[in-house]
Amino acid sequence: MSDLDARLLAAHATGDRVALAALYEEAADAAGDEDACGFYLTHAYVYALEAGLPQADRLRERLAAMGRETPEV
Repeated sequence: MSDLDARLLAAHATGDRVALAALYEEAADAAGDEDACGFYLTHAYVYALEAGLPQADRLRERLAAMGRETPEV
């Protein structure tokens, strides 16, 4: 198990949405392909929204640039 996997599991175990948003974005940045990146970014975005984090807007923009979210109107 990688260090990132262990940190994700620990954050899930404690329900730490702030950490989960950051860790899923870290996973997206390290992903080897666009599908994996989109999967992790979607999770990061959802946890950022749930935690009321300001980076939710940036994550949404990244997803929109990938065609995985609608651009804001």
